[in-house]
Amino acid sequence: MSQPAATHPSDPTPFVTGLVLAGGQSKRMGADKALVCWHGIPLLKRVCHVALQCCDPVYVLTPWPERYQEVIPHACCILKESNPGKGPLFALLEGFSRLQTTWILLLACDLPLLQADILKIWSTLLKNSQTLAVVPYQENQWEPLCGFYHHHSGPFLQSFLEHGGQSFQHWLSTLPTQKIALDAPAQAMLWNCNSPNDLIPPEV
Repeated sequence: MSQPAATHPSDPTPFVTGLVLAGGQSKRMGADKALVCWHGIPLLKRVCHVALQCCDPVYVLTPWPERYQEVIPHACCILKESNPGKGPLFALLEGFSRLQTTWILLLACDLPLLQADILKIWSTLLKNSQTLAVVPYQENQWEPLCGFYHHHSGPFLQSFLEHGGQSFQHWLSTLPTQKIALDAPAQAMLWNCNSPNDLIPPEV
């Protein structure tokens, strides 16, 4: 299956823009997990390389641009997070406010098994989607930090946060969201690193 074109003929803005989040405190890891190496490559760098295979442009949103300057690929752009520490919902809202794009592919920086081929297949769902988000779903839970968000969902997110909303799970349950069913390879791809014990992947 082919990847959607970067832009629509009538729309000069990118169709899909990658937004990689690198603003967590990494408390469970005990070290900055964005810089933790997986087979010799920092996790953040791995995720950026995969994102670059799926969409153009790709941005990294972080409070610490200088910290990650050496590991972020030159093809990526860095955005300094203006309100750090508030979590990924606020980070996504900042992405909507600063990026001109039809869809944002939102990615956590701690997905070492991320696969471009799977993301490209998922991205083919976007052209005909009548929803505001296209997100993996398993075991009655959304997997929001590897999902696609239409720019029209931005006002809904802003309202949700202004009314005290805090959870991706709750927000997505109120939003027209298309579920991405997961086969075994996709389930494995969404495994993430939160603690030193997670540096040994589960058997698939």
